[in-house]
Amino acid sequence: MKNYPIPRIDKDSVLQNMLLKYCRLDKGEIWTDKQKKHKVGCLDSNNISDLKKLVGNQKATLALHDPPYNMVAFQETNVDEFINWSEKWIENSQKLMEKDSSLYIWLGADQKNDFQPFAEFILMMKKTDFKSRSFITMRNQRGYGTQKNWMSVRQELLYYTLGNPIFNIENVYTDIPKVVKGYYKEVNGKTTENIERSKSENIRAGNVWIDVQQVFHLLEENVNGCFAQKPLKAIERIIKVSSNKNDLVIDFFAHSGTTLLASEILDRKCFTIDIDPIYCEISIRRLENFRKTGKLGWQNSNPFLEEIKSDKVLQDYLNEKYELSFSEFGDKK
Repeated sequence: MKNYPIPRIDKDSVLQNMLLKYCRLDKGEIWTDKQKKHKVGCLDSNNISDLKKLVGNQKATLALHDPPYNMVAFQETNVDEFINWSEKWIENSQKLMEKDSSLYIWLGADQKNDFQPFAEFILMMKKTDFKSRSFITMRNQRGYGTQKNWMSVRQELLYYTLGNPIFNIENVYTDIPKVVKGYYKEVNGKTTENIERSKSENIRAGNVWIDVQQVFHLLEENVNGCFAQKPLKAIERIIKVSSNKNDLVIDFFAHSGTTLLASEILDRKCFTIDIDPIYCEISIRRLENFRKTGKLGWQNSNPFLEEIKSDKVLQDYLNEKYELSFSEFGDKK
């Protein structure tokens, strides 16, 4: 099987400029899905006028965000600037949400730099109307190692709420069977242990998720070119627990389109945005590709393969800079 990956798009401004002409959205524009009325907007999360244009009078039951940590519009910044920027999109999220709704935020903690921006972000959230509910850790099955520190294998997820939102408890269970008995107590005159009393033979996910594999190149859902892709299984769990069918889910940082795809699979409506036209295009193509092929991503390929096949300049650039194998397509343009 031939592999046709592309490198991280965010790290290569030349590649970005080459791909922009293949994107259907310019900044300020919105794509509306004709089948299920999802929307993808090339919009700014801090511009409430843009966001109101996206949602109209609708309100979201669930907001699910994965901001670029310590980045503002893909430009590296200090923690104070990041927090000031985050205050605005948090405020805008609330304006688009139901009075009873849930907010989830993926957020990193840089262990080489005082764990920024984690502590600062949590302190900022104390000033909002959102109520803290849980600090979830997703344990990666693969990590980046070191010989003089603990291997980094975690991803942090913050859960906040407004009012009294949906929490579908039946969807918190994992595929991991319960094997440890104990926690004995008397019920109706009979001594029982925890497995007997349980509503499921499997364990609940709790706030440490050990059953989710982070995305890497061998998985079908992998989207080559993206750099911070969250696992579909994790996003599906959040959507199942904190929304119902036909509810609106919003995501201000579309990136690889995972929230959009999960909403499609689970019969929710998703309005998602990204400030970069390329990631908007990737999100739309991922949805279209899923509907056409049933594939969750591009494990051995990439979202722009057909364009690369016919663009000799783009082929040559990828072959020369990254030693990729696009030269076999020949000079077609």
